[in-house]
Amino acid sequence: MSKNKLIRFDIADNQAGGQRRPFAKAVRAGDYVYVSGQVPTVNGEVIVGNIVAQTEQVIANIKEVLALADCTLEHVVKVNAWLDDARDFSSFNAVFQKHFIDHPPARSTVQSPMMVDVKVEMDVIAYKPLD
Repeated sequence: MSKNKLIRFDIADNQAGGQRRPFAKAVRAGDYVYVSGQVPTVNGEVIVGNIVAQTEQVIANIKEVLALADCTLEHVVKVNAWLDDARDFSSFNAVFQKHFIDHPPARSTVQSPMMVDVKVEMDVIAYKPLD
């Protein structure tokens, strides 16, 4: 595969309730994979739960998207995270650390109003050379 080739992964899936989205779940651009923001959904529905449960689901969704590009969390070099409530920062960090302790990426975390019932959203950039 040419390093200049773009590959777009899944624009319609169960996480969107089977609806076609106006964006790709991920895009591979050469050696980098850009994963669109993931929220705590299963089959298109936001899961009920606290920040711990929702962060676990977001990371599970990220793993699923990364797998489309033959990547894992170990390939993640940058994470952007949005929290609905800044008071959830410590609990969010505890879950995040559990998944990234051996291969910590760069990360930015901000507080932002979210979709209804969503406490956390994350997007990631992964690096996995094609050669």
